[in-house]
Amino acid sequence: MVIVTKREATQEQVEAVVKRIEGVGLKAQVSTGEQHTVIGVIGDKTLLGDIPIDSMSGVERTMPITAPFKLASRQFREEPTVIAVNGTKIGGKQLAVMAGPCAVESAEQIVTIAQHVKKAGAQFIRGGAFKPRTGPYSFQGYGIDGLKMLMAAKEETGLGIVTEVMTPHEVELVGEYTDIFQLGTRNMTNFYLLREVGQAGKPVILKRGMASTIEEWLLAAEYILAEGNPDVILCERGIRTFETHTRNTLDLNAVPVIHELSHLPIVVDPSHGTGIRSLVSDMTKASVAAGADGLLLEVHHDPDHSMTGDGAQSLFPTQFETLMRELKPIAIAVGREI
Repeated sequence: MVIVTKREATQEQVEAVVKRIEGVGLKAQVSTGEQHTVIGVIGDKTLLGDIPIDSMSGVERTMPITAPFKLASRQFREEPTVIAVNGTKIGGKQLAVMAGPCAVESAEQIVTIAQHVKKAGAQFIRGGAFKPRTGPYSFQGYGIDGLKMLMAAKEETGLGIVTEVMTPHEVELVGEYTDIFQLGTRNMTNFYLLREVGQAGKPVILKRGMASTIEEWLLAAEYILAEGNPDVILCERGIRTFETHTRNTLDLNAVPVIHELSHLPIVVDPSHGTGIRSLVSDMTKASVAAGADGLLLEVHHDPDHSMTGDGAQSLFPTQFETLMRELKPIAIAVGREI
């Protein structure tokens, strides 16, 4: 259930409604929009009994949320969520661009790439310090040393940091360095981790599970939202299908579908979505045309010697620079800025 307040409702009236909800053991999530404040009621609504919420001062109406993902639903919040982080607004008119290598390999490597992507127009440097790999003998990342290298890149360029967190006990550590947590496809259903980042108070990029439906993806986001963190960014990164020519099948249907079902911003990762460098630029353009709020791209100045084996999907800095120029007219055509 959601409670919609009147336009003229005061802060005291909103707080009184929240107090009434929490007084019976339920949770209240407050979302303040331009026109109204919406209060989401989480838990067993029968606990409200005959409490006359509709007649409380400042309340305009109450209504049920039919979607299983309550807080992520457009029924909870009609206006798009815009997340402000490191001077960039994700979900608004500006197209957010996050670019960098799959993994942090050295201080020189990450600083060099950060300088390249900053010059081309990116607002965030992405790179993994902790790497979930399919095989146990593959490079797993440099851990805390990698986080320190990312911080050096931020200090050099001013770019925000996007990096992956893999386990609940690493959330506090990674949170000391990153501006945005990234949860990879394998962790979309790691519910303990979802709850932990929900309590961490920093924006979270939630990648779609490699075989997950859109509803399952939004329900995973609900775990984070239900812990009190409203700053969730969904990421379409391709799903596993019968097609084997590309690494994954990039489901661009997800972009308009998410905008229809949810108020949360959505970014697209064409690098993992295709796995093939020659396809990344075209699918990046298609992502922007489809209405993506941002992009997550792999860029490497020496991809042939990448330590993760993902070099085949990484753009060279010159290719990334060209792509950023070519995206501008497409962004303008769909009402975006880059």
